[in-house]
Amino acid sequence: MDTKSQEKVYQTAQNSNNGVQVSTAQSVNGTIKSVKGQIAVVQIETEQQPFLFEILSNPEIPEIRLEVFAQAQLSVSCLIITGRSKLHRGMKVVGTSSDLKIPVGEQVLGRAIDVLGTPQDGNGPINTTARLSIYSKPPALTTLKSHRELLETGIKIIDFITPILKGGKVAFIGGAGVGKTILITELIHNITTQSQGLSVFTGVGERIREGQELYQRLQESNVLNKTAIVVGNMSENAAVRFRTALAGITLAEYFRDSMQKDVLFFIDNMYRFVQAGNEVSTLLGTIPSEQAYQATMQTELSTLEDRLVSTDSGSITSIQTVYVPADDLSDAGVSAILSFMDTAIVLSRSIAQLGIYPPIDLSQSTSSTISRSIIGNDHYETLTRFQQLLDKYNKLSHIVAIVGESELSAEDQMLYNRTKKIINYFTQPFFVTEAQTGRKGVYVKREQTIKDIQLIMSGKFDTVSNDSFKYIGSLKEAGLV
Repeated sequence: MDTKSQEKVYQTAQNSNNGVQVSTAQSVNGTIKSVKGQIAVVQIETEQQPFLFEILSNPEIPEIRLEVFAQAQLSVSCLIITGRSKLHRGMKVVGTSSDLKIPVGEQVLGRAIDVLGTPQDGNGPINTTARLSIYSKPPALTTLKSHRELLETGIKIIDFITPILKGGKVAFIGGAGVGKTILITELIHNITTQSQGLSVFTGVGERIREGQELYQRLQESNVLNKTAIVVGNMSENAAVRFRTALAGITLAEYFRDSMQKDVLFFIDNMYRFVQAGNEVSTLLGTIPSEQAYQATMQTELSTLEDRLVSTDSGSITSIQTVYVPADDLSDAGVSAILSFMDTAIVLSRSIAQLGIYPPIDLSQSTSSTISRSIIGNDHYETLTRFQQLLDKYNKLSHIVAIVGESELSAEDQMLYNRTKKIINYFTQPFFVTEAQTGRKGVYVKREQTIKDIQLIMSGKFDTVSNDSFKYIGSLKEAGLV
């Protein structure tokens, strides 16, 4: 392709900094100098320099996508988005005058796409010409809107201990295999079926099997048509995983701003986003921080999290899973993510080993929504009383583990067993695991959960065995009242 042809093809572009259309007098031309991992160094041979995040490609192999990530005087470092196996030193590349864009609109609902917008579900092309850049600025401060409305999940332990605020940010924190993905799949099912909102699920660095299972479960639950899925699997290179999160946010922003919908945004897993950024930073040879993470980690997280906000047009409620390496909650990467969260729900491996699901740690999980003005007096008083019981229960548990429950006083035995009943009551059959557990899923309203816990604390069920409260819905549904 000669220079005039390139100029004709690439004469119109979207400037990634201000989102306006600009014209380029000359297309960018360059030659690949080296390829290292997911990084390609390109020597620019024209006066026209590529803009940050511009996509470079080869005219003869259009599937090659290189994203300009760092610029020097005569060369640029590019993230290899696709086509790594076809790259070689000396290959000619040209600028496309465009950054990464994905398809948007109602046509994306019910579909699974990758960071380039390519369908991954085998259901043919997506019939939309509307595409948006995955890079955008956060909304203006004057357009932001805060909510004081609770988002009911139907999951007893979450609605009671860590209620979720509409438009808030929630983290599910835990190590591998404690049920983070199952929990957010249940949330998609419960909230989507109870509301008129839309959901966006973004898989960052997770297993291909989990993405396939999620798609199938949403399809079986008849909520797939209200959900858009963006995937960047564990098998993808770091550059793809690093950009997948931004692609998902772009869809959520479109549903919020253009369709004026309330959006549930799920990302699994946020820690993998940090890891991908760390891999890219290492390949670029940048100096890490003293915690061994990239020095730009806080900036990368801020760029992402500041877009997940509610405006006058609609809300984005963000629910993010956070993998904890070696179950160490003090890890610098985990701490950086949690600094943006309103609610932190900790999933415990030791609780899961006891057969209690969801295995949420009642003592470590926290929520900023716990106030009378938000959750109401009845909920606040009941929760405060339960927390006092839980504190006493934790102290008594150490004694029971050493000398047995029979050595406790009559009053302590009563408090211990009532708290145990409530902990068992918090277990719940999920809709999305019906085929695996054989238990029919249940949805319990927050008001009903509060009333049931009040009844248990009143002593009405002191003569009922603790195991009778496991994996039930409400007390009435279980035939206990």
